[in-house]
Amino acid sequence: MIEALLKERILILDGAMGTMIQKESLEEADFRGERFKDHPCSLKGNNDLLSLTRPDLIKNIHRAYLEAGADIIETNTFSSTRVGMSDYQMEYLAYELNHVSAQIAVEVAKEISLKTPNKPRFVAGSIGPTNKTASMSPDVNDPGYRAIHFDELVDQYTEQVDGLLEGGVDLLLVETIFDTLNAKAALFAIESVKEKRKCSIPVMVSGTITDASGRTLSGQTVEAFRISLSHMSLLSIGFNCALGADQLLPYVKRLSNQSQSYISAHPNAGLPNAFGAYDQSPEEMKTLITSYLEQGVVNIIGGCCGTTPEHIKAIAELAQNYPPRTFKINLDEVS
Repeated sequence: MIEALLKERILILDGAMGTMIQKESLEEADFRGERFKDHPCSLKGNNDLLSLTRPDLIKNIHRAYLEAGADIIETNTFSSTRVGMSDYQMEYLAYELNHVSAQIAVEVAKEISLKTPNKPRFVAGSIGPTNKTASMSPDVNDPGYRAIHFDELVDQYTEQVDGLLEGGVDLLLVETIFDTLNAKAALFAIESVKEKRKCSIPVMVSGTITDASGRTLSGQTVEAFRISLSHMSLLSIGFNCALGADQLLPYVKRLSNQSQSYISAHPNAGLPNAFGAYDQSPEEMKTLITSYLEQGVVNIIGGCCGTTPEHIKAIAELAQNYPPRTFKINLDEVS
């Protein structure tokens, strides 16, 4: 169904989960709840854990984005791998976090879809890059050292994908890719799980350009990023995070000109200020997003760091006035 909708109109992705959580000024007790009250280390900042300890909050955030006009919401699982949870001594929760977070998002998406049957909503299982890189050494004195290896990433992503699919997501989003080797491990895991389950599910990928050099953290240009993933059958490819809409547009445009997949973009609400906050208003971001739509370079548009339901509402209202990017694609090849 989502492939058919992408041919008809620009779809709206939600905004930042972390930004909305930060607005709540949560304390340690919110993250611990009753279940983890005696956990041996601090849990404040473990946003994914809130799916277990504050599911009411996560549901409300999902609902706010859907009511703002989002067609696709992302599960609260950006860091829900064993390596992501290791900072909190919670590796054992990885599968449960993905399963429960997916169920929460699916429940809310179904609730809103029933209210707007002409506008179905979808849940994307969010698969983050982890906090380790498989292609670069974190030790300048030992360039051959790796903090994590491909096979380890495959195992961890397999667990994450299993949980997301069991929770009922409609598609998978491998996002904020700074190291394409990590992304390849995620995509390999996805294909393995699909084969094991004998199922098919659309897959989105979204990289991140780290600075004005126009490269990912591991050094790839836009063209290299696209080519290195061209062997995969993807629903969409795009960029998110790191840059605001105006800085990200040239790279999205280059990707759009070269790709035979649908194109996604979810930029930040500008660049962070001295305190790490984002000051760009919904109207300011809407103005910048207009260029994406006028130039016809996207099929899916949303927001990343600093964006709120108000940003998504402004973008959704704008996007309905523009046709989606067009290109030739064989939908039979999209898995």
